[in-house]
Amino acid sequence: MNTNNFSLFDYLIFIAYGIVIVGIGLWVSRTKKGHQRNAEDYFLAGKSLPWWTIGASLIAANISAEQFIGMSGSGFAIGLAIASYEWMAAATLIIVGKFFLPIFIEKKLYTIPEFLEKRFSTNLKSILAVFWIALFVFVNLTSVLFLGAKALDTILGNGDGSILYTAIIGLALFAAAYSLWGGLSAVAWTDVVQVALLVVGGLITTVIALDHLAPNGGVIEGAKYLYNAVPEKFSMILSKGEIITPNGKDAYGDLPGLAVLLGGMWIANLYYWGFNQYIIQRTLAAKSLKESQRGIAFAAFLKLIIPVIVVVPGIVAYVMNAGPDGTVTAQHVDPTFVSASGTIDNDRAFPWLISQFIPTGLKGLVLAALAAAIVSSLASMLNSTATIFTMDIYKPFFNKNATDRQTVSVGRITAAAALVVAGFMAPLLGSIPQAFQFIQEYTGIVSPGILAIFMLGLFWKKTTNIGAIWGAILAIPVALFFKVGSKDWVAGSSLESIFPQLPWMHQMGYTFLVVSLIIILISYFERRGADDPKGIPLTKGLFKTGSRFNISAFVIMIILAFLYSFFW
Repeated sequence: MNTNNFSLFDYLIFIAYGIVIVGIGLWVSRTKKGHQRNAEDYFLAGKSLPWWTIGASLIAANISAEQFIGMSGSGFAIGLAIASYEWMAAATLIIVGKFFLPIFIEKKLYTIPEFLEKRFSTNLKSILAVFWIALFVFVNLTSVLFLGAKALDTILGNGDGSILYTAIIGLALFAAAYSLWGGLSAVAWTDVVQVALLVVGGLITTVIALDHLAPNGGVIEGAKYLYNAVPEKFSMILSKGEIITPNGKDAYGDLPGLAVLLGGMWIANLYYWGFNQYIIQRTLAAKSLKESQRGIAFAAFLKLIIPVIVVVPGIVAYVMNAGPDGTVTAQHVDPTFVSASGTIDNDRAFPWLISQFIPTGLKGLVLAALAAAIVSSLASMLNSTATIFTMDIYKPFFNKNATDRQTVSVGRITAAAALVVAGFMAPLLGSIPQAFQFIQEYTGIVSPGILAIFMLGLFWKKTTNIGAIWGAILAIPVALFFKVGSKDWVAGSSLESIFPQLPWMHQMGYTFLVVSLIIILISYFERRGADDPKGIPLTKGLFKTGSRFNISAFVIMIILAFLYSFFW
């Protein structure tokens, strides 16, 4: 087996990748002589993106260390059930393309907070704009930098943190090298290369891992061996006690049965794919609504194959580290998986496979794929942070008459500042077991309330500004009310009946329902049941979609029905 040593050829491949990405980014962001880049060019790529660029960019923005490292770690701990995030996202994308995008593009939005201003008020827009900037900087950018650096430290170093700080700085500078100057054009067009690379690199890792797993070699034989060795890891709808993670946790708490199909999973997915600025921004930059919807459908197809490259490797790593009884314990697992506290670090799965099984000459390509996933997400988050601050805070409150030159300059400065802050914060995260689930769970505190505001604002004309503001104010206290019941000190005490213990996905679902009810009641009594003047008229032809989108949606739903029926 190979160790962490990289050959000169591996390093040359990785360096070549970096040069190509920065070169493409700077080339597409060049300005013609005498032409000053304006705000639409910088923040929305001049509204010129074709469908295939939109689809590739959506996936590149989404897939990062959170998936390659975190979701592989969850595959190691839980199994294929974690793939519901990817497969249900394919269905969510179809819903976003059909029902959300027509309204967003018709209103000619730059940012998601801008919708809140047009539908409700400047006050609500400003509150949530500040919130989103904080979320991007202190959660999204910070976690991607940390997880990405942790992966590079495991692959290139000894996994002891010796190059963690160097990796954080390197990833930050790499993302800044083209995204700060070029804006969304540079981000989106480089994403086409990035997504191709991350898919190819991920598939290489899966193929080689499966080949090593089979006693006599062969990818197909490896897949059969994997399924027969741990059939329980291929269950998509979990029941209580069905899957116990290597650290003794019931996986049902993370993926509670039918909630992944009918409950809280929809809250997480609709919020992320429908109202997340760094995701939805590239769809707002399309040539037209039809082009944007085709890009959404393309991204949905790509989502169907992502579990093959980010979840299956984690299951392979589990089987390779299992003891004679077929389970992974600290006594039998590779020592690099055991943390200082003696627990098993599930997120070592993907870096471990690369360091142990990817041969010299291909390691550089796989490392470039991992870097592509990390850097593309960083670039997207930076551009969206800059867009929200510039368009929703700087321009309306500090300089209403800002020129395009001033607007773009502020955007670049904002992105640079966000990257510096996230770089300082990243090392403070420490070791997080099952990072993907950790990020999902704590994002789930805020996402239900925001989703309730948007869904009612879009589709219920009686929703008022006061109702939405109270929904925003009360959303986090309601979420914490449901979350506190999961703490050990509540279990078995008299407080258990007041603070019921619930899987966090159920917590999201109940929070969404309660906040929605609060908004509905306040809105209804405020206007005595009358429509709000800013309510969106939903005309008959608003949600009409083209034949290509409709056929794509039908095929995706058929594939999803087959996958869930086969792996149920």
